Amino acid sequence: MAQIKNIGVFTSGGDAPGMNAAIRAVVRTALYYDLQVTGIRRGYEGMINGEMIPMDRKSVGNIIQRGGTILKTARSDAFKTPEGRKKAYDHLVEHKIDALIAIGGDGTFTGAKVFGKEYDIPMVGLPCTIDNDLQGTDFTIGYDTAINTVIDAVDKIRDTAESHDRLFIVEVMGRDSGLIALRTGIAAGAEAIIIPETKTDIMALFDRLDRGRKDKSSKIVMVAEAEEAGGAFEIGRQVKEKYPNYDTRISILGHIQRGGRPSCMDRVLASRVGVAAVEALLAGHRNEMVGVVHNEISYTPFESAIKHHVDINPNFLKIVEILSL
Repeated sequence: MAQIKNIGVFTSGGDAPGMNAAIRAVVRTALYYDLQVTGIRRGYEGMINGEMIPMDRKSVGNIIQRGGTILKTARSDAFKTPEGRKKAYDHLVEHKIDALIAIGGDGTFTGAKVFGKEYDIPMVGLPCTIDNDLQGTDFTIGYDTAINTVIDAVDKIRDTAESHDRLFIVEVMGRDSGLIALRTGIAAGAEAIIIPETKTDIMALFDRLDRGRKDKSSKIVMVAEAEEAGGAFEIGRQVKEKYPNYDTRISILGHIQRGGRPSCMDRVLASRVGVAAVEALLAGHRNEMVGVVHNEISYTPFESAIKHHVDINPNFLKIVEILSL
């Protein structure tokens, strides 16, 4: 295997708090091992367009606490084509990049899996998505910050719900995964949680509301976006129809969940896997995601990491039922 001299690093897909901390860890670890580092702007799209910049210690100074990503991110339809991937590879060769570290989630690693099979370039990935829906790591970078952002928002919503005796249906991100809704629902004291992993039974929701305390002045129902029942607006419509006496309101938290300063947990996780990613490349790893399982660094093939249908712990759902009384 050829010696690695220049590592390319990029962020791809949806942004998540902690991406900058991961970039910082990769750059400084590479420099520690006397390697060059090249930043690739705007993910795979920037790789196709040749948006490459050399990086040094100063370029990642004072970014560990910043949300977003200094390398920018984008989704790329062109990279899904053989022609697009060929252009990307040609630019890597042109800039003498001989290894890659991809920071992202499901879509990022799907592209990496295909690219790694077509071209002989070592690649490893860092799990960075607010959904926490990748196999091979206990937590993904960005998840902890996102759920704390949700909790802060729902606590504020609870204040106004209490003041007006309202029922709020709060929709959070999680197109394919209900982990944000589940964990924040427990922490926020929600009366019910509706997630894609469990078939929605609107009658079960009605039953939960019927069995709840009649003297409780506020109620919170957490819903994951794109849920099969139609999301917060459709569920809200049915609740209003069933309980016209409730002052029912809908709140979509949206992209505030992606922004903000990363939490301590996300900064430490990003730093750990960023250092491990560079060391993994030097040790000969390729086509793998670097994660943390039971507080130890782990390596998972891309094709396994993106099988993201993580089983929901049924005890969590029982906790919601018990504590919502």
